[in-house]
Amino acid sequence: MPTALITGITGQDGLYLSELLLAKGYEVHGIVRGQNNPKRDLVRRTVPDVHLHTGDLTDLSSLIRAMATAQPDEVYNLGAVSFVAYSWENARVTTDVTGNGVLNVLEAVRLYCGDDLSRVRYYQASSSEMFGKVQEVPQRESTLLWPRSPYGVAKVFGHYMTINYRESYGMHASSGILFNHESPRRGPEFVTRKVSMAVARIAEGRQDKLVMGNLDAQRDWGFAGDYVEGMWRMLQQPEADDYVLATGETHSIRDLLDVAFAHVGIDDWSGRVEQDPRFMRPAEVDLLVGDASKARDRLGWTPTVGFEDLVRMMVDADLALLRAER
Repeated sequence: MPTALITGITGQDGLYLSELLLAKGYEVHGIVRGQNNPKRDLVRRTVPDVHLHTGDLTDLSSLIRAMATAQPDEVYNLGAVSFVAYSWENARVTTDVTGNGVLNVLEAVRLYCGDDLSRVRYYQASSSEMFGKVQEVPQRESTLLWPRSPYGVAKVFGHYMTINYRESYGMHASSGILFNHESPRRGPEFVTRKVSMAVARIAEGRQDKLVMGNLDAQRDWGFAGDYVEGMWRMLQQPEADDYVLATGETHSIRDLLDVAFAHVGIDDWSGRVEQDPRFMRPAEVDLLVGDASKARDRLGWTPTVGFEDLVRMMVDADLALLRAER
């Protein structure tokens, strides 16, 4: 039975990845920050067979202890301060966790492996936000990185640190450059979930308006459940490498609103959505769309859930949550 250790297990990717690995017969361990983290119960309810350890990406000693206890064959570093807007408000914390945290996990893996660096295969959650002010359309593994947020800068540091450990120590360390991937498990602060929750509330008569920022930003949106399959496939390869995971399609925030509102029978949402400069980024990322041909050719990975089905899935899930509260 292979063993996996996951940081960031309380997030949507961590939960989907845990389910995937358990279904494949893995013993799964997860690191949760803080002894009284309220999300610990979420993990226990969703994936009760996961073994949880207390740890922190900024505390190398806690990561070393978790490695020694879990004895993993694979390590998936999904932990981060991942809300881009927050990274401007607290760039230092974002840098410490999302950037320096990667170095800590890599170092914990290296120290755990000792002279046998083939003992562990490592996955780093890189991000399409690293492309920022895009220099090429679509973006691929070789595209110049030009991040436009503290979050993106921190992700670039972690990405190149992963490459450095692979090239310096021969570690089987791969990075997945994942474009936006969403699900009903997405946090309410993210734009897709903000929209699906608001649309559900408006449909149920519990909310009148949705306040948004830039409606013209374009993203490549896929389903998180598809993307964790790609993470796992990367670590099954004989050689470590970096891969873009994306749908290859781009949609605007307006497209997102069109599909979400239409799903609840509202064709004209113009009177229900307001724009507020407070929700605008200081430096916007206007267009992200990925070329996942390398992942398709080498990993056999393709997304299975399209944009419209994804949006409808999220709205339906939020409607179900609201109706369960009655």
